[in-house]
Amino acid sequence: MSEPAANPTPPTEPPVEAGEEGASTSKKAAKKAEAKAKKEAEKAKRAAERAATMAAQTSAASEDHATENYGNETLGTKLSTDAVEVSLLEIGEEHVGKKVLLRGWIQNSRMQGAKMVFVEIRERGNWAIQGIAAANAEGTVSRQMVKWIGSVNLESFVIVEGTIEKPLEPVKACRVSGYEVHITKFFVHAAAPQILGMTLATANRPITNFSDEQAPVDEGVEKLSLTSTEPAGIPAATMLTHLDNIVMHKRAPVQQAIADIRVEVKDLFREYLKQRGFKERETRDCKLTCTSLIGAASEGGANVFRLPYFGTEAFLAQSPQFYKQIEIAGGRKRVFSISPVFRAENSNTPRHMTEFTGMDLEMETRDYHEAIDVLEGVLLYIFRGLKERCAAEIELVRSVYPSEDLLLPEPGKEVRLTFAEGQALLRAEGPEEFRNVSDEEDMSTAQEKALGALVREKYKTDFYVLDKFPEGARPFYAKEDPLNPKVTQAYDFFIRGQEVLSGGQRINDPVELEARMRKKGVDPNSPGLKEYVQVFRSGCPSHSGGGIGLDRVVSWFLNLPSVSLAAYYPRTPKRLSP
Repeated sequence: MSEPAANPTPPTEPPVEAGEEGASTSKKAAKKAEAKAKKEAEKAKRAAERAATMAAQTSAASEDHATENYGNETLGTKLSTDAVEVSLLEIGEEHVGKKVLLRGWIQNSRMQGAKMVFVEIRERGNWAIQGIAAANAEGTVSRQMVKWIGSVNLESFVIVEGTIEKPLEPVKACRVSGYEVHITKFFVHAAAPQILGMTLATANRPITNFSDEQAPVDEGVEKLSLTSTEPAGIPAATMLTHLDNIVMHKRAPVQQAIADIRVEVKDLFREYLKQRGFKERETRDCKLTCTSLIGAASEGGANVFRLPYFGTEAFLAQSPQFYKQIEIAGGRKRVFSISPVFRAENSNTPRHMTEFTGMDLEMETRDYHEAIDVLEGVLLYIFRGLKERCAAEIELVRSVYPSEDLLLPEPGKEVRLTFAEGQALLRAEGPEEFRNVSDEEDMSTAQEKALGALVREKYKTDFYVLDKFPEGARPFYAKEDPLNPKVTQAYDFFIRGQEVLSGGQRINDPVELEARMRKKGVDPNSPGLKEYVQVFRSGCPSHSGGGIGLDRVVSWFLNLPSVSLAAYYPRTPKRLSP
């Protein structure tokens, strides 16, 4: 019997290698990742290309081709050789289209977008012109240059090159309104800080407080930021603030106008007197030791500044009068001087300073009224000359310190009153408190002002003369009236009721002089005065003269609230600087 057959093996697929299906999936993923990577790379490439393009564009935009045309002035600063330096006072039609150089302070600035800036450039006083800097395609004025100009601090002193053009409309903010400068180069010569003690706008406001009292620490000096525009309500500052910020005080157009008027007063004074044979003593060009530094108090009393002088004592002159008299005794018939005068008076008023400028003259006379004629003539010449020569300056001052025009008498109708007539007018028509004023006592300031108002109303003038002052109101050298020894042949001149000149006939006889000195309680043998009397022992002709306060002439003519405004550097009992 045979064995049973074995079970047959079922048919099968060929063998498959392990992981083949996973490999197929991996290939697909790899292809997908590769495609994605290529896509990302292409995207990154395009982004890089865009970034490079933008960077190139930015680099091109940031490249400044105007770097040599602006900045802080250095030895390498380049200005055009064909640019002509001009003053704002001279700019006219002949400059239109011409390349010019201007030097001045930045008064104001205003950005107009990112490509244009307007600046006001001030040269002196209120002489200013508008400048325009605009970025151009050529790159000679770039955006960076425009931005830099707009960032320069106000009151910096700058050098500007540009072309003079005519604006479409007058520039109302600038005195040079019919022209403007199109800026091509702009350099800072002297930079100002962002913050000063006083802005120019404040410096040009009227001073309302003239006290010299020292303010507490950190007060009294206004700290204002110099922005491109002033606040709507520009603050006023005290005199203390002005003098503590003397540079800005002097830059103010109103102060420069007052200073210009002051200079013109001196010129007119000289002109008039030189035309009449007067010789000027050398006080302008020498060190003034001939009149400022003396060996004895020139007018006696305690109101004199003393100082040590090589083991002895010296004094600052209270008046140049004695030296003028020496000139007359020395054979000079007519002399004048303009020199400093010192008075150690503790007078804290708007009328007084411890140092002022005196305009003095002395002349040989047969009758002292000859001197009144000359003094009256020179003052009227000054007043009328100022109205003619300084009309613009006067108008500028009045825009800050309003005043009425100084009324002057018509030629031939000058007003001269005796002291007694002036007092009589006060008693008859003045305020009640002056109904009993005396003819033998000097006038008070209130009396003088009241009389000035009466004279203006009665005679239509702000300028007049008072003659024949009482003996007790005049110093020892004033000659008494031979017909009435209670009065002297002495006079004062007034503007708007305020004294501006004092003078009279001097005693030229030594015996008469000594007698009057003793009558006034002055020892004729005291140091200094003994030498003064000796001057007249050699024979001295009759002479008369007067001293005019320059600061007062300017102040009273303009009707300023304080004489300190008319002085370059006012000195008062509380102010010894700057």
